[in-house]
Amino acid sequence: MTQKLKVGIVGGTGMVGQRFVLLLDQHPWFEVTAIAASASSAGKTYEESVQGRWKMATPIPDAVKNIVVQDASKVNEVADQVDFIFCAVDMKKNEIQALEEVYAKTGTPVISNNSAHRWTPDVPMVIPEINPGHIEVIEAQRKRLGTKTGFIAVKPNCSIQSYVPAIHPLLDFKPTQVVVSTYQAISGAGKNFTDWPDMLDNVIPYIGGEEEKSEQEPLRIWGSIANGKIVKASAPLITSQCIRVPVTDGHLATVFISFENKPSKEEILARWQQFKGRPQELELPSAPKQFITYFEEENRPQTKLDRNIERGMGISAGRLREDSLYDYKFVGLSHNTLRGAAGGAVLIAELLKAEGYIQAK
Repeated sequence: MTQKLKVGIVGGTGMVGQRFVLLLDQHPWFEVTAIAASASSAGKTYEESVQGRWKMATPIPDAVKNIVVQDASKVNEVADQVDFIFCAVDMKKNEIQALEEVYAKTGTPVISNNSAHRWTPDVPMVIPEINPGHIEVIEAQRKRLGTKTGFIAVKPNCSIQSYVPAIHPLLDFKPTQVVVSTYQAISGAGKNFTDWPDMLDNVIPYIGGEEEKSEQEPLRIWGSIANGKIVKASAPLITSQCIRVPVTDGHLATVFISFENKPSKEEILARWQQFKGRPQELELPSAPKQFITYFEEENRPQTKLDRNIERGMGISAGRLREDSLYDYKFVGLSHNTLRGAAGGAVLIAELLKAEGYIQAK
């Protein structure tokens, strides 16, 4: 690829927007040419707009420091400068839905980190290794929106990436019941310990909306396309608890699972080791070479040690063993702001580019 696609980050001053900025610095396919945020940030350079609230450990890349932040609501001005956008805004659900559709109707693909369109029937919600075929529903969405090139695609909730990838290679054994508890980092709330001192030495056993997402979004990921819409799967039955823990990054899950056709432990481990998805086949720039890494040690995966595996884009698993109530139990781990947020969205964009859905305007 000789010429990079021009990218806009709408919501570029928040934590996820900052992560996009870092991930896209020196990206082989994409280049940030526009950053948009609220009207209060518009007119400032990016460096000025995040002064005192830059949350990343790595400094602001030089390439974006002097980009003048635009008003995200001035859609045509932003859209005219880019080939596609990433969207990570902090707004009400109906406002996000409307904003993303307006961008799409300009002929601009929207890769969304927001939850607003996750249940819009013709919007694909994608984990690229698991349901890449769902992007085919974009054709129906374009007809509804009246655009030839624009569309919206979304990434799922960050918490499900810690266990859904481990269950996916086992689907032909027909899992029937899944009990999952997720132990979620504070960056999932857009916070660090400076912002949220109450989280030090503390656990909060409630995260608003997370349990419903954890139980229902996997079924949409495993669903099928019918009549231009995604129809969610009917099984397995999933129940969850979601807990906020004093960790900077990384969502860990404990999983109990039963099957209609119980596999052996060796069969499960072989499936995890051998599984490759479309990103690995295409050798996409952000794709982990090994999607699922299993640790034999009894005390792994650990959040601090293993969240950055495969540059934060891999999934870790461990402690697979038979259970007295369910067939098996295991532990999963994913990096919530890389695989679970901005990195997952970048991988979706790479998939869409490789499959011809995103092109230069």
